[in-house]
Amino acid sequence: MPFPFADVSATPLTDLLSLHGRRAVVTGGARGLGRAIAARLAEAGADVLLGDLELTLAEQAAAELSATHGTHVLATRLDVVDSASVDAAADLAVRELGGLDIWVNNAGVFPAFGALQASDEQWRQVQAVNLDGTFHGARAAARHFAASGGGVIVNVVSTAGFQAPAPGLAAYVASKHAVRGLTKELALELAPLGVRVLGVAPTFVPTEGNLAAAEAGRAQAEAAGIDPDAAGMDVMTHSLIGRLGTPDDIARVVLFAASDLSLIMTGSTLLADAGETI
Repeated sequence: MPFPFADVSATPLTDLLSLHGRRAVVTGGARGLGRAIAARLAEAGADVLLGDLELTLAEQAAAELSATHGTHVLATRLDVVDSASVDAAADLAVRELGGLDIWVNNAGVFPAFGALQASDEQWRQVQAVNLDGTFHGARAAARHFAASGGGVIVNVVSTAGFQAPAPGLAAYVASKHAVRGLTKELALELAPLGVRVLGVAPTFVPTEGNLAAAEAGRAQAEAAGIDPDAAGMDVMTHSLIGRLGTPDDIARVVLFAASDLSLIMTGSTLLADAGETI
């Protein structure tokens, strides 16, 4: 059977980038990378639902983005570990925005704890948020996409999906390698339904959550008698491009992945890494 992906070679560049008429969900959308991603999607014309555990922050972000970009931006409380919560967010987007075309799995945790000291609960929590949460979102989105003729899923991975960047990140590295693999498998399964699945792997970006995790990681390395920079923590202070990445650096790559500019791509994970993985 032919796959439902059009040839857009004759489409003007501005139309390829435009998301006018499309509806998106961004998990973990209240601040940091999620808010920056939502801002670029809204600027490109998409209506957006921000899902986040912190509803008040999500509502504030939604109001500000809607006023700035003139699109319909909503907020809902979303716990990606709870599949019922994720399904409800997808249903809300369809009901309030009129459909669903883009789903960005951004919500995640970035804890630092040694493998030998980690409890079963710590390990499971990281996998539950980073891996299970991504699967819950992709599944909820794909069920709607299958009924509507297609869509795009973008999974925020990490350079930790390609390497082990520092000590104390066993659970995180395992979860992000798994998300990268999941991206490939979902792309394979969902292509006949008109669904593209891409990953975006950011380098370290100094958001509030990442800064706290970085400090914990450096402290753990020092406590173990390891030079944090020699252990790979230097990526959190400089990069090959002469500065750290910003949330918008990553958001622009997500916009590319979500738009028709990347229509030929599925299953790949794009490295937004400032040269970190060279």
